Amino acid sequence: MKISPLGLRLLCLIWLWPVALLSDNQFPNRRKHKDVYMGENTRHKHGGRIDFKMKKSDSTKSLLIKSEQLLRIEDHDFAMRPGFGGSAIPVGIDVQVESIDSISEVNMDFTMTLYLRHYWQDDRLAFPSSNNKSRTFDSRLVKKIWVPDVFFVHSKRSFIHDTTMENIMLRVYPDGNILYSVRITVTALCSMDFSSFPLDTQNCSLELESYAYNENDLMLYWKNGNDSLRTDEIVLSQFFIEEFHPSYGLAFYSSTGWYNRLYINFILRRHIFFFMLQTYFPTMLMVMLSWVSFWIDRRAVPARVSLGITTVLTMSTIITGVSASMPQVSYVKAVDIYLWASFLFVFLSVIEYAAVNYFTTVEEMKKLKRGKLPVSFDATQAMAYDGCFHDNEMDLSPFPELPTTPSTEQAAPPQNSSTEPPPTEGTRLWRKRSVRHNINFIMSNSYMIDSYSRIIFPVAYLLFNIIYWSLYS
Repeated sequence: MKISPLGLRLLCLIWLWPVALLSDNQFPNRRKHKDVYMGENTRHKHGGRIDFKMKKSDSTKSLLIKSEQLLRIEDHDFAMRPGFGGSAIPVGIDVQVESIDSISEVNMDFTMTLYLRHYWQDDRLAFPSSNNKSRTFDSRLVKKIWVPDVFFVHSKRSFIHDTTMENIMLRVYPDGNILYSVRITVTALCSMDFSSFPLDTQNCSLELESYAYNENDLMLYWKNGNDSLRTDEIVLSQFFIEEFHPSYGLAFYSSTGWYNRLYINFILRRHIFFFMLQTYFPTMLMVMLSWVSFWIDRRAVPARVSLGITTVLTMSTIITGVSASMPQVSYVKAVDIYLWASFLFVFLSVIEYAAVNYFTTVEEMKKLKRGKLPVSFDATQAMAYDGCFHDNEMDLSPFPELPTTPSTEQAAPPQNSSTEPPPTEGTRLWRKRSVRHNINFIMSNSYMIDSYSRIIFPVAYLLFNIIYWSLYS
């Protein structure tokens, strides 16, 4: 019996039909996935720019996945520090100061921009490499691994620069050594002492410390000793940086224990020339200007009073301006001593004229009572009218000599010629005067106060300046 080829094919089809149905029931999505895959290939093959971007994004994602797989990030718990349970992990610190942006005396703080670099070893990130080259990553990978939690003690404000991307760099070496670098601007407290201001020198420091890990878990140290702190050429408007040096110490907290602390110390010396132009020179000129009144006629009341009041008000303005730019401290500053001493000299020059004017008036009234001035003359009205009183209107005749009588001649004490020889020719006789007699003499000759003031005031101010600058400079 012969079976035709067509009949044989029909028999094979009937035999394979149940097998095909059973396969479709067990794997219903196989053909659908194949169609989708073929459809995607078709779209990639015949698509345009959008498919190219999708392909590029997929390649970047696959590269990141490869980096994470290479470092075995998913295989470890990076919430724990390296070597947890063992000895403290050493973390080296290296700092490069880019700039000191500002120093505020009013707020007692400074703003600094720096590059902060951390060095440590994490064996969990070691990877095989044939050429022993490191791999560099940005901030995206930093968030997935463990990094030291270093913060700035006494910091008021701080931020990591993020233009155009976050200024964070992570470099991983095949043996697990890690370099972590950030660019930070920080504003920190600086306890300043203004007792010698503006001839002062300030010591400021920026302090670094781990926030969560004490000395049993993390050990901070300077990576290269004193060479760990490097600075660019920094120029400040009011200060000269004398020294930059690192130091090391420990900080104790009663609830958490001892922590390693690193210090960035710098010494600032203030430039004095700015304050010489703005404060000291104007003050000196005001004091010297107040001395001009000593050469003005003591009866020129409007001229001398206006000059004295002007210098006093100008000194008050200078003192107010300096105080407004300084913090309200409870001790006396060097500039305060100079300003208030100068103000005292100016104030005394006004008081000096008040004394001269008073003694002059008293002297004229005494002469009026003695009859040396015309009875019709009113000294008060003359002084109030033009501020002058003319000596040529006074009768300055000497007192009449007392007549000699026999009683006065007998009352004269006898001279002992045997004990005291008579004075020879050319010998100057001195008579000791009491203090009260000298005061009365000056009061009766008030013009001498101006004469003495022309010498006493400049000499005293010069002596004060010599003592002041020798103590503070």
